[in-house]
Amino acid sequence: MSRLFVHSGGSGHEEPVSAFAEVAASSDFLWLHLDGTSDDVGAVLARITDMPDPAVTAFRAQETRPRCAQFAHGALVNLRGLGMQADDDGDPLVSIRIWVQRGLAVTLSYRQLGVFDRLIEHMLAGELADPGDLVAATAMEITDALDPHVAELGDGLDEVECSVLDAGKGGSRHRVAELRSHAISYRRFLSPQRQAMERLMTIQADWLEPDDRLHLQEAADRCARMVEELEAMRERAALVHEALTDLRAEHMNRQGLILAIVALIFLPLTFVTGLLGMNVVGIPFAHAPWAFWGVVLFCVAVGAAVGLWFKATHWLQK
Repeated sequence: MSRLFVHSGGSGHEEPVSAFAEVAASSDFLWLHLDGTSDDVGAVLARITDMPDPAVTAFRAQETRPRCAQFAHGALVNLRGLGMQADDDGDPLVSIRIWVQRGLAVTLSYRQLGVFDRLIEHMLAGELADPGDLVAATAMEITDALDPHVAELGDGLDEVECSVLDAGKGGSRHRVAELRSHAISYRRFLSPQRQAMERLMTIQADWLEPDDRLHLQEAADRCARMVEELEAMRERAALVHEALTDLRAEHMNRQGLILAIVALIFLPLTFVTGLLGMNVVGIPFAHAPWAFWGVVLFCVAVGAAVGLWFKATHWLQK
């Protein structure tokens, strides 16, 4: 749903979107949020004469990456943050597009941004007095929300590493793959988002005040730290995956060794019992009462001799 927020006289309030033209002249700052799935987006954007056609095209694009592009009368900023609810449509981070010019900020999203309600609270409390405040607050809220999720990925990888040190668990390989997939997805957008914030800090615009630049700098620094942590997690996940593969190979080798030992022990015994089990005349001691137990003792002696040979040649060491 599209919404219009007005800052005037040190306080903020909400107005109907239809009153955009009436309140634009009398307000200090307008924030117009558009729902990308609604049918009136084109008509509303047509009222913003300072927004050039290339900016409108990029603003309404379905697929975006974090960026910052400056135009004659404003700037287009694309950021990514956690969604309001988990979706299974691919990207884990929701895109929000922000067009900013003096006295006006227009945002558009096709999926609900998780920090949207927090931004509305700041606006209605009168804390967002210009477009720079809105962009800086959006960047800060996004990084605040992402920070614990990135830390959770690291904690999950720590648990997997501990399980690997404890000889591994059945679901560790799947868990490592899942954590690495999330780290790659987050890093895909957080890396260009940091660059967009850094570029936004350097542009010359009268709506961007010094304190806004400081907030953007802090958000960019935290974003850079998260990117570095995600990169480290990718490398750690690769090492953990290699360790799990080595453990699996070692387990298979140990099982193969056990099978080889059992086969080698029973190979001569099978030969002896097969030879004596032939139904032909002339087998020695065939009618002797002690013959069966003699063969059993001979097999036990041969098995023990083979076992002692394995131990002497270190085959039984793990």
